[in-house]
Amino acid sequence: MLVMYVQNADRRALADTETESVYVVEKPVAAGTAAEKLAASVTKKEVPKLALASDTVTSLDTIGDKVTSVPLVPGEQLLSSRMVDANSLLGPSRVQVPSGMQEITLKLPIERVVGGVLKAGDTVGVFVSLDDATTNAATGDVISKSSGTQLTFHKVLVTAAQFSNGAAAKSESTATTTSSESSAKKEATGDGTYLITLARTSADAERIIFATEFGKIYLSKEPGNADEGTVGIVDKTRLFR
Repeated sequence: MLVMYVQNADRRALADTETESVYVVEKPVAAGTAAEKLAASVTKKEVPKLALASDTVTSLDTIGDKVTSVPLVPGEQLLSSRMVDANSLLGPSRVQVPSGMQEITLKLPIERVVGGVLKAGDTVGVFVSLDDATTNAATGDVISKSSGTQLTFHKVLVTAAQFSNGAAAKSESTATTTSSESSAKKEATGDGTYLITLARTSADAERIIFATEFGKIYLSKEPGNADEGTVGIVDKTRLFR
């Protein structure tokens, strides 16, 4: 009887109060949680109309395929203003892709990404090195081989910088790390590679991918005020000029 009395306490308290059934958070919800996964963390409750926010959610169907823009805590009302399109949810490890550009990701060792200090929002120079071998059509033997390096793309926007396991990469200058974070970083960079995502036009993306497939790439940190001078393709005949 005592349990039933307590369970009905809210109902008795609201007996003479005008209420509305809205969704209230029951379990913590992380930022970026899809609407379709919210059902397990929210429940419908009767809330006095005087206490309602202006954009409370009364039906999960109304938020479609959006995601939570911030963490939600138990007890708060589910608000449509805290739901955003998934494409617009950018964390500290990402920046917006400029209109008309594509994103491509390069997996590179630490010495090719300025020692791992690159972060989202930086701009980089892309150095391309290629080997060009001439072979004998009959025997398949290499007749001659030439190679060259060129600073091919300037001030390319980095939209994301990650460790090899996909975790966001942060330079030591932009983040104070705890011992546990340092351990996580060491584990994440165990193979010494980074995932650097670049924004580029489709034509330039093709060229960068070709260089990745058939040559080698170095990235330099190239801020907006850096000179864009280049001597062209550097090979052994021009190296000591």
